[in-house]
Amino acid sequence: MTTNIAETLDAVARDHGPAIGLVEVRSGREVSFAELSRRSSAYARYLQQRGVRPGDRTMLMVRPSADFICLTFALFKLGAPVILIDPGMGYANLRRCIAGVSPWVLIGIPQALVFARLFRKAFATVRHSFCCGFSGGIFGPDISRAIARDEGDFPCHVPAADDLAAIIFTTGSTGPPKGVRFEHAIFAAQLRLIREYYGITAADVDQPAFPLFALFSTALGARAIIPDMDPTRPVQVNPARFIASINRHQVTYSFGSPALWNVVSRYCLHNKIVLPSLHKVLMAGAPVPGELLERVRAILPAGAVIHTPYGATESLPIVSMTGDEILTATWPLSRQGRGTCVGRALPGIEIKVIRLVDGVIADISGVEELPPGKIGEIIVRGDVVTRAYDHNEAETRLAKIRDGETLWHRMGDTGYRDAEGRLWFCGRKAHRVVTLQETLYTIPCEAIVNEHPDVYRSALVGIPSAAEPAVQEAVLIVQPHETSRPEAELLAEVRELAGRHPLTRDIRHFLIHRDFPVDIRHNAKIFREKLAVWAATRVKTA
Repeated sequence: MTTNIAETLDAVARDHGPAIGLVEVRSGREVSFAELSRRSSAYARYLQQRGVRPGDRTMLMVRPSADFICLTFALFKLGAPVILIDPGMGYANLRRCIAGVSPWVLIGIPQALVFARLFRKAFATVRHSFCCGFSGGIFGPDISRAIARDEGDFPCHVPAADDLAAIIFTTGSTGPPKGVRFEHAIFAAQLRLIREYYGITAADVDQPAFPLFALFSTALGARAIIPDMDPTRPVQVNPARFIASINRHQVTYSFGSPALWNVVSRYCLHNKIVLPSLHKVLMAGAPVPGELLERVRAILPAGAVIHTPYGATESLPIVSMTGDEILTATWPLSRQGRGTCVGRALPGIEIKVIRLVDGVIADISGVEELPPGKIGEIIVRGDVVTRAYDHNEAETRLAKIRDGETLWHRMGDTGYRDAEGRLWFCGRKAHRVVTLQETLYTIPCEAIVNEHPDVYRSALVGIPSAAEPAVQEAVLIVQPHETSRPEAELLAEVRELAGRHPLTRDIRHFLIHRDFPVDIRHNAKIFREKLAVWAATRVKTA
């Protein structure tokens, strides 16, 4: 029998009921674990009384808040799969993704319900709508009024092993966002790994920049601080506010993207600020450069640990490494074009590196595992690995490899294992550039030109070759730091730097782009496909 993940919140409420479980920095509201549990039961009962049943897919479009946490756990209790989607992915992607998962229930803030009315086709399957927030009666009563009634605990739905708990969308960094199916057992395995590997306890206070991690924190008995920021734009975080709430609430650990910690660490160093309560920082979403690790380490107290977990929406976490190990053992090699070391597999996780195949691999018998040092595609198996995309059999077949009764997930990433068993990341498989002479991988090549002091970041892309349509020509695009230097001068220096290294010496085309397009969730993954289209209009390949 599978345990409903909502039972974790009720258990925490029994053990730590009066303790503050969540703080909304913007409103100043504090909610105890007992109250979070009670509200989730009240919401579940309210929804049940109005016709929501186990299995009813529910689109939740509510801002990070106590309501978001309580409604999510209410839907878990009810057995109604919750659909979580990044609102910043753009109207076209939003409409396509919502229509693709066929929600039966919509719970949203007034703006979300306006969106649903404007784009009725995407919400054509919705049978029940509930407004979270005052709308003057336009969208019916405010669902938050349901928490005023206390009728005791709501009995959690007992899920079958394959019952859906949630659908969470990928960022769409290499194509349209896909809805990933999560069963209750997947969430339970993630909680277990996070608690045991990162040592999260009820004594901890978390300030996550990504709302989903507030769910993990409360389920683990740690207090969650919802920061005053837009989680879809971490690069635009107000660092003074983010830091103030860390210090005010004595935050002990925090999860955020490299883009967020780049802003926060620079602000701290500029203003000579340290964060004495912060003992763990988790950074994920994109490769973490050594310079950023050094800056973050400088604003933390002695003994604090930086972790850089690696994974994907479909399988997280699977590998992790500490900032100290990166800086002392692997970052010097990364700077030389060896890729980004992401660490060793977490307990219970199996990883292989296999020969690159672009099509479907139906069975594990069809793979060739590569020896250490050889770059291939990373595949992973374990309890945190999801089994399918929702309503997308074609993408599921491409992403999964059957091995008896289990599945391997194809990460879509390239990399290799070193002699010590550590995994190195070399970029997305779809982003590799296949020229007439060789195959180039993004992360190793970009590391070479990133050494230039005026280069903030770079992107290797491939554009069609006029001479050989079946292959590509490589283009290295650099985004400079804020500088008034002439572009021609900077490009000449970048070209000369690339020419001195075997990995990049055959690249002929270099461009400057001052504002790379990035993903909406972490503001850190570069949309190389968009840059490739842009580059193709500016480079003559003949």
